[in-house]
Amino acid sequence: MAESLPGLENLDPLFQHKLRLGACVLLSTAKEISFANLKRNLESTDGNLGAQMRKLEEGGYVLSRKQFVERKPITTYSLTDKGYTAMERHLEALKELMSVTHKSVRK
Repeated sequence: MAESLPGLENLDPLFQHKLRLGACVLLSTAKEISFANLKRNLESTDGNLGAQMRKLEEGGYVLSRKQFVERKPITTYSLTDKGYTAMERHLEALKELMSVTHKSVRK
């Protein structure tokens, strides 16, 4: 059996979807972000973003808060410590993969 690339096993499957990774990157820069702002910044549909955010919530990576502002429902999200740590590990794994593959291409 072939040996896997170093770092490959450390990639987080929850970040394999671009909306989930993008949402966590955006949330890492703010205390919380509304669903509407995530949707606009990620250029997503309500249904797709809602499904991806639910997966992040189920994984414990984000928290949602629902409230009413001027009688309108507003959902905001924030990144948990677990989510931030997972994102850091995922990015380190990507750096490791890039380093290994860059060296092998240069040979």
